[in-house]
Amino acid sequence: LCCFQLYGYCYQDSNDIPDTLTTITELGSPLEMIQLLQTSWEDRFRICLSLVRLLHYLAHSPLGSVTLLDFRPRQFVIVDGELKVTDLDDASIEESSCTSNSDCFMEFPARNFTLPCSVEGRCQNMNEKRNLYNAYRFFFTYLLPHSAPSSLRPLLDKIVNATGNHNKHGNAKYLALELSPSPWVNSEFTQKCVKSANTQYRRVPEAFIPDENYRCWPSYHHKGCLLSVFDVSEAIEICDSYSQCKAFVLTNQTTWTGRQLVFFKMASNHIVPDPDKITYVKVTD
Repeated sequence: LCCFQLYGYCYQDSNDIPDTLTTITELGSPLEMIQLLQTSWEDRFRICLSLVRLLHYLAHSPLGSVTLLDFRPRQFVIVDGELKVTDLDDASIEESSCTSNSDCFMEFPARNFTLPCSVEGRCQNMNEKRNLYNAYRFFFTYLLPHSAPSSLRPLLDKIVNATGNHNKHGNAKYLALELSPSPWVNSEFTQKCVKSANTQYRRVPEAFIPDENYRCWPSYHHKGCLLSVFDVSEAIEICDSYSQCKAFVLTNQTTWTGRQLVFFKMASNHIVPDPDKITYVKVTD
């Protein structure tokens, strides 16, 4: 699930190029960080979650702990919304040997670390720690905190600090447990950030507003304001937060976490029948 799926391969020995190996793999989209920063936080969270699962697999693979020596965004692709590694040419299972802690020195552009030297003469968890810090500096620090739900920011700050500072929680197993989608869809976390609404809304079942769009960020629709919500209360809070929002439409579509997609509208002058949608119109005095 974490690496590119191999569908087949063909080996041939031609006169022009000896020992030729052709592989057929699944199709993925190149990783463009600027485009990722323009997507919803929920989609970026999914990418980070798939990266954490990859790090956990590499740390506990059948071959032992594997490190990606060339750990950069260009080595990854997105397949069905999840991150997968495509190039394993620079992967290594060799844990560095040592006679003292000073031999377990890891140098990065922004900071350096010294790991313990085990009694077996190996730098403890160096492969895993190298992967984690590279994940922090290339992915987590950009994708996780940016526009994250306020109720999840303490947890996300804890995760980012764990990978960036190599503290006691800085391991792939901890991240795999903590960075799970359950808090994001759990009502307890959602209700903490939903305020009581004073605005009244009129419920119009089986109805849709086809026009009256306005743009918001981040949105699942480039010409309108389409966001995910946990329930109607969260949709009301979002609509109240936009001065141009006068109505919203609940769809029967959900995101990968199960959150419902909602269109936010700047007027409700033209409402049409739609059995799959429910419209809420702001009541004005």
